[in-house]
Amino acid sequence: MILKYDVIVIGGGHAGCEAATASANMGAKTCLVTMDMNKIAQMSCNPAIGGIAKGQIVREIDALGGQMALVTDATAIQFRMLNRSKGPAVWSPRAQCDRGKFIWKWRQMLDETPNLDIWQDQADELLVENGEAVGVKTIWGCELRAKAVIITAGTFLNGLMHIGRKMVPGGRIAEPAVPHFTESITQHGIRSARMKTGTPVRIDKRSIHFEDMERQDGENGYYKFSFLGEQRPLQQLPCWVCYTNEEVHETLRSGLADSPLYNGQIQSIGPRYCPSIETKLVTFPDRPQHLLFLEPEGETTNEMYLNGFSSSLPMDVQIAALKKIPALRDLKVYRPGYAIEYDFFDPTQLKHSLESKVIKGLFFAGQVNGTTGYEEAGGQGTLAGINAALKAGSAGLSDTTTETTFELKRDEAYIGVLIDDLVTKGVDEPYRMFTSRAEYRILLRQDDADARLTEKAYHLGLASRLRYDWWLEKKQHIEEIEHFCKNYAIKPKLVNSALEAIGSTPLVYGCKLEDLVARPELNFEKLYAIIPELKAKIDALPNRQEEIAEAAEIHMKYKGYIEREQMVAEKMHRLENIKIKGKFDYPNLTAISTEARQKLEKIQPETLAQASRIPGVSPSDINAMLVLMGR
Repeated sequence: MILKYDVIVIGGGHAGCEAATASANMGAKTCLVTMDMNKIAQMSCNPAIGGIAKGQIVREIDALGGQMALVTDATAIQFRMLNRSKGPAVWSPRAQCDRGKFIWKWRQMLDETPNLDIWQDQADELLVENGEAVGVKTIWGCELRAKAVIITAGTFLNGLMHIGRKMVPGGRIAEPAVPHFTESITQHGIRSARMKTGTPVRIDKRSIHFEDMERQDGENGYYKFSFLGEQRPLQQLPCWVCYTNEEVHETLRSGLADSPLYNGQIQSIGPRYCPSIETKLVTFPDRPQHLLFLEPEGETTNEMYLNGFSSSLPMDVQIAALKKIPALRDLKVYRPGYAIEYDFFDPTQLKHSLESKVIKGLFFAGQVNGTTGYEEAGGQGTLAGINAALKAGSAGLSDTTTETTFELKRDEAYIGVLIDDLVTKGVDEPYRMFTSRAEYRILLRQDDADARLTEKAYHLGLASRLRYDWWLEKKQHIEEIEHFCKNYAIKPKLVNSALEAIGSTPLVYGCKLEDLVARPELNFEKLYAIIPELKAKIDALPNRQEEIAEAAEIHMKYKGYIEREQMVAEKMHRLENIKIKGKFDYPNLTAISTEARQKLEKIQPETLAQASRIPGVSPSDINAMLVLMGR
């Protein structure tokens, strides 16, 4: 049987779901191939979305017209805004979700997406003709043909799970691995390698002594992930905190000889920023305790997730060690932690559109590109879905769409930073996004993702008219508040006593309200009591008053920093405009260093700016290339 589509997406994880919905919503006839329709967007590890920098990515996916934020808000059982003690450039939303409801909400999203079919099967062979991907064959003999193929296979490609010395092929616990498919891709010249990740034990909450743990509640304010939609409908639940101790560590050390990480069983590299508990013991031998978070898996289930205790030690060692923690002395588990090894593909062989440089029409997104995290996967999936739909040239695309690819720059989105890092620098360990990876953090805040991206997505044909209209309304209200503050005159005698009472310097001369907003110790909430007209102005907004007020306040308070960073970004754009692909014979370019020649030959950067970000390419190498180009 042969089925024909514009775009085929292989894998129903977070990258695959975003890729499929993005492609289909742009008008491309799309097919999502998944091995189990009942585990769509499975949260294989922690059932949580967001976190440092990851929360910004989710808001960017939402601003582009993606689904992850909407699904998260509908299934969240705890919400927190991280880094509130720091500046707004690094505020990051995070939500604990109901794992089961998250899956079924995503399934509902897919079922309601026009132009999208789901095919339950397993990809077995990539079909390539004349250097172009034209489809896949499945293990059941179905042939799916398309103009573009997106690979989002997660940890399933030749997946191998480890608990102690026991090894079982699999992509996740109780789910089969996918053999052969990697080899059908690498035979065409695409490089692959192995990575490792892991997940902790799952605990029965009825066996936990919560009185011996520290309770950690979420926030119940107006914050949520999506710029659309309603507030969180589910019951909000607490998380809990406890610590390991020396008895726990001694028990764990007794099992290190059987640890796959230290007996030679696992050779691949694991995630630096989410290490297993045995790695923590070896790396930090003098630390007397390690922090653990016990987090709910759902609104009604007894299953709980022990964050911070990822492990592949023998199951009896894991359980014996955990019982040394007072709150877990009567511990019962649903399953032990395990590690998993899987194939990924060298992302330096990709363009910024996530299309392969080796095979036309073939796109990669998610963990197959060497990343970790649902959010990083979802961001890649969104961009891959957009570009696959553009590649397919579907008739349903927006009439205003004239682009052949859609790419995001480093000053436009964390998704742009993520993809540029992958294709320019490559990976030697599972990649995780942090705010520190972005040089334009003040431009990439969680509050302004819609300002950066929604208009682009609407003109592309992905963001809906509803989403675009809401952004235009929000933009108008922000400008109204800023105009009010810029023109509202402040007289010293009317405000000085109130300023002194809250520890702010009294005025000597009159000023405008925006000057008070700019003071670090003042914010809108404090100013409401001093300037009732400001409170009245915001209360008069028709909806989403808190969100609009925060966006306006941040923009006014950090205006100087924002403008300075925009100037720096503009200077870098000049190098982005200098195209160098195909203009240099790198092996014979003696004016630059040997290392630079080797790196440039391998990666083949599109622009001089991309070349400047390749490790091993120095500023003097860039200057030499500018001279050779007559600049």
